Amino acid sequence: MLSLIGTIIVGFIVGLIARAVKPGDDKLGWIMTTVLGIAGSLLATYVGSAMGWYSPGAAAGWVASVVGAELLGPGRKGRAVALIMAGLTVANIIGVPAATFLGQQLGWRSTFLLVGAIGLVTLAALWLWVPHMASLGGSSIRQELSALKQPQVWWTSLVGAVGFGGLFAVYSYIAPTLTFASGMPESALPWVLALFGVGMTVGAFLGGRLTDHSVTLAMWVGFGATTVVMVLFALTATSPWAAVPLVFLIGIAAQFLAPAVQVRLMEASPGAPSLAASMSHSALNIANAAGAWLGGLVIAAGYGYLAPAWAAVALTLLGAAIFAVTNRGAS
Repeated sequence: MLSLIGTIIVGFIVGLIARAVKPGDDKLGWIMTTVLGIAGSLLATYVGSAMGWYSPGAAAGWVASVVGAELLGPGRKGRAVALIMAGLTVANIIGVPAATFLGQQLGWRSTFLLVGAIGLVTLAALWLWVPHMASLGGSSIRQELSALKQPQVWWTSLVGAVGFGGLFAVYSYIAPTLTFASGMPESALPWVLALFGVGMTVGAFLGGRLTDHSVTLAMWVGFGATTVVMVLFALTATSPWAAVPLVFLIGIAAQFLAPAVQVRLMEASPGAPSLAASMSHSALNIANAAGAWLGGLVIAAGYGYLAPAWAAVALTLLGAAIFAVTNRGAS
């Protein structure tokens, strides 16, 4: 409950700041995007933590990234996406333990009651604090779907689905890996997972800034960093002293790709922002399913709990290869 109180306090603070900023002020875009990041992720996180899968509400975060990019203006799309993703990662760090604690103390129904309350607060925050905006393009379903004619929309989605699959190949089995391969006690797992979430938050901000500088460079940094960290994890994670910091670095490295993929999809379909957001979210879901399947496959084959890291290396390199070929064609 302390985390929920903290969230409410943050809401009041943001409200006070929003009142102090005049419309059109450059700071207003940053504040409203942060509101979108907080409000658009809390509902998804609490439902997801209770249900055990990615909530459909998480898609709201990707749509919010489109709105945030419009609020921050040209040249700041990467940072807008990063702010929204930071909301998702921070809400994940807070929401999972909070929902678990509440469910243990008051029963699982209490978590859903809390979700409903947070949903109402979210609606109020969006209504009161997000400025009225004209159409962002894609005013009809036909116009949105017309973006599917652009090859880069499909190629970028494929790059995201394959390249991000490595993260889920490892993260889906991180608990048994740390327990059986690294020899860590189960009581330490929540702290390590929280550290992973912090790493993803840091990586989102770094990746967002680099994306605004160069989308292509951010993609290459993401592929390169993820490959190096996964190789190190596969080779040294039998030691908890190596595994813990590497989990943190995995979170950072993987998040360089996410803002870059989202912004690249926005640029490939400028007249269909909603479709760009949905394609990015769909690519992430495919990566989640494919990565977890491949990670489980190598474990079931008897290669051990560190084998998913090598599967992650293969997926990352394959994603990089697809990007290299398609990016050359685009340029």
